[in-house]
Amino acid sequence: MSFDLADITLEEKRRALEELADVKELFAARNWFPGTSGNLSIRIGDFQPEQFYFAVTASGKDKTKRTPEDFLFVDQHGKAAETTNLKPSAETLIHCEIYRLTGCGAVFHVHTVFNNLISEYYGEQGSVPVQGIELIKAFNIWEENAAIQIPVLPNYADIASIAKLVPGVLNERIPGILLRNHGIYAWGKDVFEAKKHLEAFEFLFETTYRSLLLKSSK
Repeated sequence: MSFDLADITLEEKRRALEELADVKELFAARNWFPGTSGNLSIRIGDFQPEQFYFAVTASGKDKTKRTPEDFLFVDQHGKAAETTNLKPSAETLIHCEIYRLTGCGAVFHVHTVFNNLISEYYGEQGSVPVQGIELIKAFNIWEENAAIQIPVLPNYADIASIAKLVPGVLNERIPGILLRNHGIYAWGKDVFEAKKHLEAFEFLFETTYRSLLLKSSK
C-alpha cells in the first residue's frame, strides 16, 4: 500500500519536531554537537521498508539554537518530502539505511571525545569489545558478565559508501554503529529508547577508555 507525507496528520508532524527540538537542546547542553556536527531524526507515519518518512536535522545549523529552520521531512531516499530551502544532514543516507533495516522510530548521531577515541583505538579490529559493564542491560541484554561487540565502520568521505556497509554489520541485539574517528549512531523504537541507548553507549565508551588508561598505567 502506497502512502504519502500528506497522509500524516499535522499533529504527528508537530509532535516529532517538538521531540527533536527537545532532544537537540538536551544533547547540545552536553556538548555532543561540536562545530554543528551530529544529526537527529524521528520516523513518522506508517512504515514499509521501501517507503517511509522521517524528520531530520538540517545541514550546517548551530544546534545550540532553536529556530524554525532546524528540521525538515525527508523520504526513504533522504530527499526532501516537502518544498523547502533546507538541506538534510550530510549523513541522512545512513539514517535511511538504519530505518529500512530495523523499522525503528528514532536515530541519533553524536560526536564525543570518548566515542572518537574508542572507535579509532578499535578501528582496525572492526568492533569495540565490551564485557561485564552494567549499562549493557540498557540494550535488554541481561546475561551475567555479558559480552558484546559494537560495530565500527570506516569513515569514508562518500556517505553512500558507508551506508552500503551498514547491512553487513547491523546486529539486532546492538542498537548502535560507530564510524571510526567520527561518532556513534544509536537507535530505538522511539525517542525515549534511542536516547537511553545512546546514553548507555557513551557510558560504555568512557568506561572502556578509562579502563584502558588504568591498565596502561600499571
